[in-house]
Amino acid sequence: MTVTREPASNDDLTQFVKIAIGTGGHEHTYPGATVPFGMVQLSPDTYNDGWDWCSGYHHSDSSIMGFSHTHLSGTGVGDMLDVLLMPRTGKTRIVPGTREKPEEGYRSRFDHADEVAEPGYYSVLLRDYDIRAELSATERAGIHRYTFPINERSHFILDLGHCYGNSPDTVLWAELRAKNNDTIFGGRSTAGWAQGREIYFAMKFSKPFREFDIYSDDTKLSPGTKEAKGKRLKCVIRYQTSPGEVILVKSGLSGVSAEAALKNLETEIPDWDFDHVRQAAHKSWQRELSRVRIETSNQKQQEIFYTALYHMMLAPTLFDDVDGQYRGMDGKVHSLPAGMHNYSTFSLWDTYRATHPLYTLTQAHRVPDFVNCLIRMAEESPAGMPVWPLQAKETGCMTGYHSAAVIAEACAKKFPHLDLQKAYPLMRKRALEDDYRGLGWYRKLGYIPADKEEESASKTLEYAYDDWAVAHVAQAVGATEDAKLLRERSKNYRNLFDSKQLFLRARLEHGDWAEPFDPRGMGHFKKWRDYTEANSWETTFGIQHDVKGCIDLFGSRENFVKRLDTLFNQSSELPPDAPPDIAGMVGQYAHGNEPCHHIAYLYAYAGTPYKTQERVHYLLEKLYDNQPDGLAGNEDCGQMSAWYVISALGFYPVDPVSGNYVFGTPLFDRAELTLNNGKKLVVEAKRSSPEDKYIQAIHFNGQPHSKIWFHHADLANGAKIVFHMGSQPNKTFCSEESAAPPSLSS
Repeated sequence: MTVTREPASNDDLTQFVKIAIGTGGHEHTYPGATVPFGMVQLSPDTYNDGWDWCSGYHHSDSSIMGFSHTHLSGTGVGDMLDVLLMPRTGKTRIVPGTREKPEEGYRSRFDHADEVAEPGYYSVLLRDYDIRAELSATERAGIHRYTFPINERSHFILDLGHCYGNSPDTVLWAELRAKNNDTIFGGRSTAGWAQGREIYFAMKFSKPFREFDIYSDDTKLSPGTKEAKGKRLKCVIRYQTSPGEVILVKSGLSGVSAEAALKNLETEIPDWDFDHVRQAAHKSWQRELSRVRIETSNQKQQEIFYTALYHMMLAPTLFDDVDGQYRGMDGKVHSLPAGMHNYSTFSLWDTYRATHPLYTLTQAHRVPDFVNCLIRMAEESPAGMPVWPLQAKETGCMTGYHSAAVIAEACAKKFPHLDLQKAYPLMRKRALEDDYRGLGWYRKLGYIPADKEEESASKTLEYAYDDWAVAHVAQAVGATEDAKLLRERSKNYRNLFDSKQLFLRARLEHGDWAEPFDPRGMGHFKKWRDYTEANSWETTFGIQHDVKGCIDLFGSRENFVKRLDTLFNQSSELPPDAPPDIAGMVGQYAHGNEPCHHIAYLYAYAGTPYKTQERVHYLLEKLYDNQPDGLAGNEDCGQMSAWYVISALGFYPVDPVSGNYVFGTPLFDRAELTLNNGKKLVVEAKRSSPEDKYIQAIHFNGQPHSKIWFHHADLANGAKIVFHMGSQPNKTFCSEESAAPPSLSS
């Protein structure tokens, strides 16, 4: 049986989504089936350990372990891979085997030529068993279609011990029960990245079991055993199949219970119509992708753009049931009012920068749910303000507490239905009371000392930005004195600026600079780093909310621009202890990691926006490709892609909390965004050649625009931006200080 893409009409934007992008290199994406922001990510696992397998799949592999129902997209840490199902023929093997010798286990070899991956659908031929696997999904359920050869020993392996990390200690408990001869209930808790998270499932088969065996710790339990509890549970479902026989499997997930998972399954996939589910998934992707339409003759750019837009909608992920129940960060089951939703998988350190700002344009109807979800998490979680929440658990990954930035951005953009009165006391507690990861030192000294706290320099900057964010919400709820204090405290980054070295660098408790100092280095001693996945070069330009104040530290705009030029133009060499996240190097600028993502736009604050146009055009053209290794670094739940999407439109949110956007350079001839209220944002670039990257003039709603920035309110009810482009820089365009984007110190 051969499966190919269904013919696409010219209007079908899913044809430009090349899902293989990001599955190679160090990008950590998965190729399987899901729907926008869906709880289920039904995808093949080629391996379940090692950094390049954080999503369970890598393009370099040639065998598949099976198909599990939950995956992370582009993260730098792994987890999930829940409820692995693998169809087979022949002798039963209940261990997966190795990539080197797949025949020793239940793995199967495959070839990329036999894969079909499109939004909402995945298919592959399992060559060792001659089984065609097809997968699709709804929001809370997945559907499998397996076409078997004739075989008296066809079977499925359901492995609840399979998990990321491949450690026997990762599964804390598991339970499995055959409800009848075609339905399995189960669940498990894991101690992976999200310590103690719980996931439950209900799985139905279109053909009654011929035999059903349960294994615990790879030992077969007594014949007739229909349920078990343990840590390493597996079951084998046996059949006799005829040539071309199709067996379908439906799986529902829930964070609450297996019974809730069954309700999700029966509500979302009530029958056995695989093609209907596939078509509905396709329709949902077409609807969401169609919110942004671009015009270009460059198919490669179309593929990069729409794949990036696709990747942006793989997180956050839904984490509630059809009846509104969800498991909260306190471990308890809660109920939501009708129409509201709960979410998981917020990679906030990454996504507050461009992904969430893009949601305010392309997914505005979801923004209140995202924000109120973060507020509920802060209220329910023993850890307080969300940092990196995953399936009702706080991973605590990365620095800062940038849920504050996402909440504050929505507040600044005046989104309705935000529970800010509930949010502010929670935000205030973190900002002004909690002794959280160096915040006590930050409040006492105005910076975090490098001899007392790891990643002290980066944390100082992160907390300064979160101060700026909390100040906006404080102002909105009437806490004006708090707002004033926090705005002033958000200048604390200045306490780490060395005016002699002209670098922002680590400082010790008693005020001395941390020595030895190497601006390319990770820190001054081996115990811990001074920077979070960065060095002093990158961190020096890490100021987002007060770029004018940062420029002043250099003495002049000219000095600032020279230093920026040096950042981009010097050697890309890094020390041996640099983490692999620092990637996509252009000089000491690292596009493969998020702290750098706004830096190319800083020229616009210093009177040389044409240099922003040069840099951004280069990054768009050179650091993205339509190949499996097409991204410069971890995809990070949409941020690497979001940078491309919004930069290609011609602007970027350097300081998301302000609600301002800074002009860069448009990549396409025309783009049209459909806003939540049905109004349009139209961006046009008038140019003689695709290489015309320099802005000569801008018209905003038909009027000449003399600023290098604009505010969200300017486009909230629709707008038309026309860029007049040329092949040579217009060095006088928006070069005066009055044209620069506003900053705290402006």
